[in-house]
Amino acid sequence: MSEQRQNCWECMKCGREPGGENAAKLGVCPASVDTACDGTNKGKNAGRFCWVVGGTFCSGEVQGTFATKFTSCLKCPFYQTVERQEERNFQLLPPNLRKTEQKPL
Repeated sequence: MSEQRQNCWECMKCGREPGGENAAKLGVCPASVDTACDGTNKGKNAGRFCWVVGGTFCSGEVQGTFATKFTSCLKCPFYQTVERQEERNFQLLPPNLRKTEQKPL
């Protein structure tokens, strides 16, 4: 894997990473333990891909699914930082949403 960059829980200081100060009270953030996304946008687990993971923490509240939270994620300073840092290599969507099958008519 290439160089790792700051993950959402490090930048946003939510304390919901495993062992974090708010993990016992608010639960461990799913982005911090989602190993399927490890390395995406040069992050640990889904730490730089948190907008696709349901149940992340934002503005003092646990968020819902990708579909219900994505428009607010677009305004997030962390999301904007990741997008800017990754430039052309930025991954917005998970692989299963990037591909669309085209069937002949």
